[in-house]
Amino acid sequence: MISAEIETLGIKNAQEIFHNLSFDELIEHELRNGECGLASSGATAVDTGIFTGRSPKDKYFVNEDPSNKYIAWGDVNKPIDKAIFNELLEVAREQLSSKSLYVTDVFCGASTESKRSVRFISEIAWQSHFVKNMFIRPTRDELAAFKPQFTVLNACKATNDKWKNHGLNSEVFVLFDVEANLCIIGGTWYGGEMKKGIFSMMNYWLPLEGKLAMHCSANVGPDGDTCLFFGLSGTGKTTLSTDPQRALIGDDEHGWDDNGVFNFEGGCYAKVINLDPSSEPEIHAAIRKNALLENVVYDEDGLVNYNDGSKTENTRVSYPIEHIENHQSSLQADHPKNIIFLSADAFGVLPPVSKLSKEQAMYYFLSGYTAKVAGTERGITEPVATFSSCFGEAFLPLHPTVYAKLLGEKIDKHNVNVYLVNTGWTGGGYGIGKRMSIKDTRACIHAILDGSINESEFQTTNTFRFNIPLTLKGVDSTILNPRNAWGDRDAYLVQRDHLAGLFIKNFKKYTDEQNEFDYSAAGPKVID
Repeated sequence: MISAEIETLGIKNAQEIFHNLSFDELIEHELRNGECGLASSGATAVDTGIFTGRSPKDKYFVNEDPSNKYIAWGDVNKPIDKAIFNELLEVAREQLSSKSLYVTDVFCGASTESKRSVRFISEIAWQSHFVKNMFIRPTRDELAAFKPQFTVLNACKATNDKWKNHGLNSEVFVLFDVEANLCIIGGTWYGGEMKKGIFSMMNYWLPLEGKLAMHCSANVGPDGDTCLFFGLSGTGKTTLSTDPQRALIGDDEHGWDDNGVFNFEGGCYAKVINLDPSSEPEIHAAIRKNALLENVVYDEDGLVNYNDGSKTENTRVSYPIEHIENHQSSLQADHPKNIIFLSADAFGVLPPVSKLSKEQAMYYFLSGYTAKVAGTERGITEPVATFSSCFGEAFLPLHPTVYAKLLGEKIDKHNVNVYLVNTGWTGGGYGIGKRMSIKDTRACIHAILDGSINESEFQTTNTFRFNIPLTLKGVDSTILNPRNAWGDRDAYLVQRDHLAGLFIKNFKKYTDEQNEFDYSAAGPKVID
């Protein structure tokens, strides 16, 4: 049956088809094929080639009706003609034909009412391992009745030699045909393309059904109180949601429908650069057999040096969520009580914790702010503000205000508290101040989750007009107001107004039109 289904995709003369192999079988294949090494922890380790991250400039959607009426075309979502897509589809088919193939069937979405069935086809065993880690693994009965609603053909060994004639960005291609329920990948081996490709599709499908797709982590307390953590890479989203006192729902991608919050995935994808077992013990302990390390440096005995970023700073590990001892087995929970926006502010301006009004929540959700610092990317010598709509702009096929509207409706309907937490710098910007300690950040998070933050007296700051606590258990009160944490207050005021101006400039794209979403009044105000 699977051979016939592969044939209908235009893949001819497939040799052996390894359909839904177990973890043990996949590990045996990837080691035997010479695709991976073996770490001393029992995890397998792969190098993803020249691409150690996604290729967002090589992502395109077929421009056809009716999906082209919904997609927000621009730098993130670029159109491609159906004829070019079909030409590259043939390139992918030829690459996968007459090969031994790995076929993996999974679900995206733990909610019965909202999930999608997805089939991945590749000639690389570790890529099958990666998606088995990252998505929800069907039961034996579910596999017997499995019918894919969407298919990914990963022809990573193929390249597009005609990319200039096609008017594309490079020989790499990550293409989506929404109407055909098909994605084709070529030229890049990076596993994250498959993960984020399906996330992009969930961000297309669910909002059209009135459901919210979110780039966030989530956990739930013993009393059933759900919390969502939004944040860009490096803000602590995975670390802070992995809490031994709370069950992890998921670390990266979730949906929110009428029944509550649900994980899209069945695994976690954590950064491991400078991984410290003392500060992130749960993640460190999850790196064992069935986990798959990416682009790490290890010695002949398989001992990994997590501090070595010579291959990339984006070293990662994927592992089944079962590797986190305290996880939510259903991957679902009730509607959230709290939402936390995480920002690593390298300017040293944002408070460690602020309670946001509904209007401020909309403003900072649409802003999606964090900062890059010197040393993280070539050419960066001082902090650079980064704004990513809804904390996931690269994965939003629809206009950001579609997601913002849904979030606002759900905040109102379920009476959700929203907070902004700065995991970045205090007492000065990068190079002058110091990074907020995980201990202080966790104290802020715990005060939110146990409700003790509401026992504090609050004050409103100038310019950003944040509502901040004057005291908080476990946190030095001098850092709660950034102005007090700086030794040079005049320098602080200059930096504060500079960052406020960057927010205002960025938000203008939401005020030129779509006046329904003009939440600029909830943002910072710089007084001349």
